[in-house]
Amino acid sequence: MVEFAGYEMPIEYSGIRNEHMTVRNAVGVFDVSHMGEFWVKGPKALELVQKVSSNDASTIRPGQAQYTCFPNGKGGIVDDFLVYCFGAEEYLMVVNASNIQKDWKWVNENNDCGAELENVSDSFSQLAVQGPDAEKTLQKLTSVNLNEIKFYSFVTGEIAGIKDVIISATGYTGAGGFELYCKNEDVLKLWNAVFEAGEEFGIKPIGLGARDTLRLEMGFCLYGNDIDDTTSPIEAGLGWITKFNNGRRFIDRDFLMMQKTEGVSRRLRGFVLLEKGIPRHGYELADSDGNVIGNVTSGTMSPVLGKGIGLGYVAREYAAFGTAIYVKIRNKTIPAEIVKLPFI
Repeated sequence: MVEFAGYEMPIEYSGIRNEHMTVRNAVGVFDVSHMGEFWVKGPKALELVQKVSSNDASTIRPGQAQYTCFPNGKGGIVDDFLVYCFGAEEYLMVVNASNIQKDWKWVNENNDCGAELENVSDSFSQLAVQGPDAEKTLQKLTSVNLNEIKFYSFVTGEIAGIKDVIISATGYTGAGGFELYCKNEDVLKLWNAVFEAGEEFGIKPIGLGARDTLRLEMGFCLYGNDIDDTTSPIEAGLGWITKFNNGRRFIDRDFLMMQKTEGVSRRLRGFVLLEKGIPRHGYELADSDGNVIGNVTSGTMSPVLGKGIGLGYVAREYAAFGTAIYVKIRNKTIPAEIVKLPFI
């Protein structure tokens, strides 16, 4: 257990590799109740979401969710988050635990249109049930047809006898599954019911360690490592969540449009080590002459590939897939190759 964003969080239960492969091959449960939740309601709800979000929330309908980020007005990112559409005047933002206060302040500061805001982070709990057997596990507990919940959509229904549970399929592991949002007073009942239902599939609790290795195999960004207040979504390869359609105005629109049009001097890229080694956050990336061309933002030993993998920002001329680079690990220089994401 470690302290994280004011919470006591589990790094591992049975071991990171064991937990990682449980999610890839069966089903595991993450307690991610530390995540933050903000309601945005009223006639001006969409107007505010559109102003602070890089993505275009007008394209999602009730029952759909969207991945996006808060541009910070200086070319960087306040946080990345999910926005759930419950109706024309009702949206839910799900933000990172370490940024709850920062994000809440940011959204309020930019609420000049008068949307109704409510920070419900302290009353929501969330379990992420992930893996190929997640659907079979949860279907035992609900009459909701889980097979009909497509990727980045959600329903509100009863599960394990608990009413008004938000059941979504946004995922952060690439292994499939669902997120369950409920009231704090119901989460222990829900946890116990899920574990009883998943017993036949070898269900296990999963910690932050495996959550990191799972998301990294998919090439998903982690705020504070791969994206932060100094990285733009264009540099981070998040141009797909930065939408300029319909003349939409949002924070940093002009700057980000310039980056998209003119290009950037560095790009976030995935790389695989060609020899033994584990890249770590902060390690330098170099060219064949030893010149520093970037740095590692996230790295691990991939349990599925059995190789060292990582994300890092590299100078634009080294960003092409297949480019040979080198990772400086202590007193060694390990060869690596820029690859297309995801890793698996």
